[in-house]
Amino acid sequence: MIPVLALIVGVVLGVILDPTVPAAVEPYLPIAVVAALDAVFGGVRAKLDGIFDDKQFVVSFISNVLVAGLIVWLGDQLGVGGQLSTGVVVVLGVRIFGNVAAIRRHLFRA
Repeated sequence: MIPVLALIVGVVLGVILDPTVPAAVEPYLPIAVVAALDAVFGGVRAKLDGIFDDKQFVVSFISNVLVAGLIVWLGDQLGVGGQLSTGVVVVLGVRIFGNVAAIRRHLFRA
């Protein structure tokens, strides 16, 4: 129940405060969101499988975001940021859809 309340409070604060993203980090925000979603869906899958560990989830969440951002930053430095961004999104997208499929199988037995 606490995570749901925290999510609601976060969304309300985001709507009320209307934060702006600095231009320097704008290219990294979509990648960070996709990496965070990968960790969240992995956490949900682990919870349904009965193997969820909160410490592992936090480490996974932070490391996914940092590594994805680092890969995109490195791509920007090498002049291939767009290609590496696409690669990160594809890899994390495949993981997200795999986790969602496992969640669906667990919930609907299908």
